[in-house]
This record gives sequence, C-alpha cells and structure tokens, in this order.
Amino acid sequence: KGDKLRFKIADKEFTALEVGIFSPEEKPVDALGEGEIGYIVTGIKEPGIASVGDTVSYSSDTTSPLAGYESPKPVVWASIYPENAPARHASQGEAGRDNFNDLKFALSRLRLSDSAFTFEEESSGILGRGFRAGFLGMLHLEIITERLRREFSLKLVVTLPSVTYRVTYKNEKTETIYSPSLFPDDHEIVSIREPWAKATIIIPPEYMGSVLKLLHEFEAVVGDTESLGQIRTAIHSSLPLRELMRGFFDKLKSLTSGYGSISYFLSEEKEADVTRLDILVADERVVAFTKVIARRRVEEEAERAVEKLSQVLPKQMFTVKIQAKALGRIVSSRTLSGMRKDVTQHMYGGDITRKMKLREKQKKGKKKMKECGQVNIPQEVFLKMIQN
Repeated sequence: KGDKLRFKIADKEFTALEVGIFSPEEKPVDALGEGEIGYIVTGIKEPGIASVGDTVSYSSDTTSPLAGYESPKPVVWASIYPENAPARHASQGEAGRDNFNDLKFALSRLRLSDSAFTFEEESSGILGRGFRAGFLGMLHLEIITERLRREFSLKLVVTLPSVTYRVTYKNEKTETIYSPSLFPDDHEIVSIREPWAKATIIIPPEYMGSVLKLLHEFEAVVGDTESLGQIRTAIHSSLPLRELMRGFFDKLKSLTSGYGSISYFLSEEKEADVTRLDILVADERVVAFTKVIARRRVEEEAERAVEKLSQVLPKQMFTVKIQAKALGRIVSSRTLSGMRKDVTQHMYGGDITRKMKLREKQKKGKKKMKECGQVNIPQEVFLKMIQN
C-alpha cells in the first residue's frame, strides 16, 4: 500500500491506494506478495488503462513487460438497450433519457475494471438508443449483462449475439462485417471467412453417440477422443463460432442430462457458406429481425421465423404479408388477415344496393390503406422474436 506503481503496456503511473485479498469479500492487507491473488485500488478513472494481461511493476522498473500480452479483440457482438427505450418514450419527460444515461454510466464503470469489452452508441427504430457491444465470447457476454442487471439494477434488452465476418467483394475490397443488417447481398460477394473455435467436450461414455450426432448437426469437425478414466470421455473438435452460439451449450446439457461440459478457444478463420436472411413485413425489411445463417438452414430458419412472427404480431387494419427473403428470393410467406368490421350492421332492411355500395367503399378504403399504411410492431413482438 502506498507504493508508486505503473501499468507497463498502458504506460500509466499510479499510487496503490489500497491492496487486499478476497476472503470472499474484499479484505485490505498491508502488502501483496509473490504468488498471492488480490486486488489493487489504483484511483485511475480512465477506462481502458487496466487491461487483462498487462504487467504491474514499480514505477522505477525499466525492464520489459512480461511476454504474451495481446490487446483483447471482440469476437461476439450484441446490442444492449434499456427496456423502455428513450426514442419511444421521449414525450414522457426525462424517464427515458435517464435509463439510457444509467446504462451508459454502468458500461463505463464496468470498463474501468474490465477493458476487454468494447461498446459504442447506436440507435434502433424499434428499441431507441442503446449500445453495440463486443465481447471475448459468450461467457463474457453473459457475465457483463448479468453484472449490469445485478450491480446497477438495470432492465435490459439484449439482442441475439452475432460474430464478425470478413467479406471480400467482387471489386476486391475486403470488409469486416459485425452486424447482420450490414451483411451484403450474395451477388456482391466473392468469398466470406468466419471465426472457428476448437472445443473440448467432456461427457460420460454412454452419451458418445448422441453427442457425435449433435456435433454433426452443428457443422463440427470431430477430431480425437480421449478416455479420462472409466467415467469420462473427452471429444476434441472444431466448429464455426456462429454454430457454437446457436444454443449449442444448452442442447449439450440437455442431451447429457447436465453431465456434459465444454471449453473452447478461437483457432482460425475459414471459408463460410452463409447468407443473409431478411424478414419483410408489408414488403418493408425489418432490420431488427435480420440474421446471418448457414445456407443449408435457410428454409428451416425462414419457416420458423415467419410462423412465429405471424403468431405474435397483432392484427392490423389491413391484410399484411409476412415474408422471409434469402438467396435473392422469397423463401417463406404468411398472410395476416386484417381486422374486419361489418359496415352494414346499423342497416335493417331496405335496398340491398345500399349495403353493396358501403361494402365497395370499405374495400376501396382497405386497398388504399394497404398501399400507404404502415405496420406498427410493438416492442413486445420484438422481444418474443429474439427469445429463441
């Protein structure tokens, strides 16, 4: 405590205001020695200074930092919004804006102690203002969002996570795409590369057949298997990171009755056979529902998304088409019938032509409304769509 120290990579000097250990709460001590695990209160209030893997030394130490440090590179992206988005609640005073500012403050505070995640402000027509955040993996995403909820009492909307793709266009330009909505059309692309992960799965031997079938379903390349005694078997495999994020861990747990476990690390980039899936409502693309999926799963995913949206979207004043578009064509479609009203219910008897004229007038009004009307998609519908 009281020593002058320095982060070598960040080249930032500070005074150790307090040092301590965890037992399990923070417990101040006079000093931390070799091999001990604890914490240092630095007093630094700038985000990004304290990085995972940096070397802490005395300020007078001129030796090089320990080898192995790498700047953290986000590989999983997700958008985080306050539950009642300010864009939709702007007329309700300061409440909406406060929620956004609270989220911004909470992310800044977390970044002081964990600079491995990044965030930048973005705006959505459905969810209002929020942040596009990058994480080291799915576990990192879960930890950060859970800390936001528990430590800062925030109610959040977290979109489906996505990975980055390296796209090469026909004009030889290469671009990194981190959002499904920015993914280009198929006719513009020469090649796509995506991150892969090497995974080790440990299971009881009796589940071997079921897990191998699961790995095949998630496009995994199975390598060696290793026996860890009589009650455990390790399967070494590699699979696309997008498939690992597609509920793989939950299915593994379910399939192995909770006994299966997995650890993984990023390995390399490989060619990807993926495409963009758009959801159209009344011929308008809804950006929030856009996904990047494997070509082999286009029809299955399109059918599932369109069917689900047709069930949760409220009826409109006019008939609405819900369509899924991919590979340059409409893959799946549903028609949501409009609300109907009997415009002749107040009429009793009389000439039938009067009723016919009213029905014809209603028909023309519905047609005009369909041409220029807009579909209102409530936030609840969006939440149900992203909760897969």
